[in-house]
Amino acid sequence: MKRRRLIQSVGSLSLALLPFASVRAQSTALKISHQFPGGTLKEGDFRDRLVRMFAIEVEKRSKGALKFEIYPGSSLMKTNAQFSSMRKGALDMALIPLSYAGGEVPEVNIGLMPGLVVSYEQAYGWKGKPVGIELDRVLQEKGIVLVSWIWQAGGVASRGKPVVEPEDAKGMKIRGGSREMDMILKDAGAAVVTLPSNEIYAAMQTGAMDAAMTSSTSFISFRLEEVAKSLTTGRTGAYWFMFEPLMMSKAIFDKLSKEQRETILAVGAEMEKFALEAARKDDVEVAAVYQKAGAKVVDLSPATIKKWQDIARKTAWKDYASKNEGSAKLLALAERTL
Repeated sequence: MKRRRLIQSVGSLSLALLPFASVRAQSTALKISHQFPGGTLKEGDFRDRLVRMFAIEVEKRSKGALKFEIYPGSSLMKTNAQFSSMRKGALDMALIPLSYAGGEVPEVNIGLMPGLVVSYEQAYGWKGKPVGIELDRVLQEKGIVLVSWIWQAGGVASRGKPVVEPEDAKGMKIRGGSREMDMILKDAGAAVVTLPSNEIYAAMQTGAMDAAMTSSTSFISFRLEEVAKSLTTGRTGAYWFMFEPLMMSKAIFDKLSKEQRETILAVGAEMEKFALEAARKDDVEVAAVYQKAGAKVVDLSPATIKKWQDIARKTAWKDYASKNEGSAKLLALAERTL
């Protein structure tokens, strides 16, 4: 009898706690990783701020059903492991320069194709055009969902003379940021260095690298003005435009409810206005930061951009299109937007 009463009591307690267990089960904590310095909602690298804004708004709209843990500065895992981890469902979300995954999925190198994107209007215009629709399809097929489209212009920071014209690169050790950027640098006579943007400072500080191409925001966030004597900006135009979206593992995304999926995509799209404004602001601010540090700051003319674009067309574009049918299709669609 005592044993029966005990079982009945435990059963009653379990039933009483069931609503609380159900609520807890419905709350999902998602991890977001990125390589950039951490900050706050109001200060710091805008990519980190965007992730924090996104997390707060999604949690609010989902009434706490979706929560987020943010890991800046590659604190959760190595930079180049993020894309693969999302594809496997081992990482929920990440904000990554898409071209970093080019060795794994050749098609994504279109996200940093020299001279293919030359303005923010063109870049963000991809989203609703055939090239953007096809890129989204390719990524979903590879297990990745695009959440926020984020584009940034970039330039070149150098330990010595500024790199403006193609001939300026001859004999220098330069980081391009993608296989295709490296190809135009090699054609110009440079030796290429391959590493993620959060490792540029150390390489330039030690002299292992003479110059680096990266986004305006990274030039600021990674304090490269401390090791650079010159900067070629992207504020008046650029042949270096990086696509670094906020992405999500499709395996994780598909497990969410329809309402939760819609919330994530809606908030992600809303973040794009902030990303565009912040990127443009950094294109201007980076010049002031480097001038204050005593660096020589120069801009690119349309004629110079065309020189680099001509080199890209005969080298990087041609090579990319030859990789596979998917790459050839994406390039053809992208060229329609020029």
